[in-house]
Amino acid sequence: MGRVKIKFPAENPIAKVTIPVRISDINYGGHVGNDSVLSIIHESRVQWLAQNGYTELNIDGVGLIMADVMIAYKGEAFYGDVLTVNVYAEEITEYTFDLLYHISAQRNDGSSKDIAHAKTAMVCFDYKMRQKTNMPRALKKQLQGLANL
Repeated sequence: MGRVKIKFPAENPIAKVTIPVRISDINYGGHVGNDSVLSIIHESRVQWLAQNGYTELNIDGVGLIMADVMIAYKGEAFYGDVLTVNVYAEEITEYTFDLLYHISAQRNDGSSKDIAHAKTAMVCFDYKMRQKTNMPRALKKQLQGLANL
């Protein structure tokens, strides 16, 4: 079975967020659990949206729903680490876009370690009609402009 491989664009990320590892992120193995990595991805996306005045339920009247996710685990993160998540956009269409997440841990000793690479396919969604809808013009322009620097 082939491993998940995510290639990051050469462009600058559309967002950079930091998230401290919480004790609730730690599993029985003593490191951040796989379920917590998905929560960290979600938190990163919500922080990026908030930086732009949006929420997942309201981007100029349109919501977002996640169609799929891929996560490639690269290393362990521990309680006390601060995660840096660089978020990139690509594959922008009329209804959808992909977000790529490069997650690294900043250790107390000053070192950095790759933790995970991930991709989420996001769909613009009308929660009242329960169907996909066109991407708001402002979001599409922002994604295209920032994704193509």
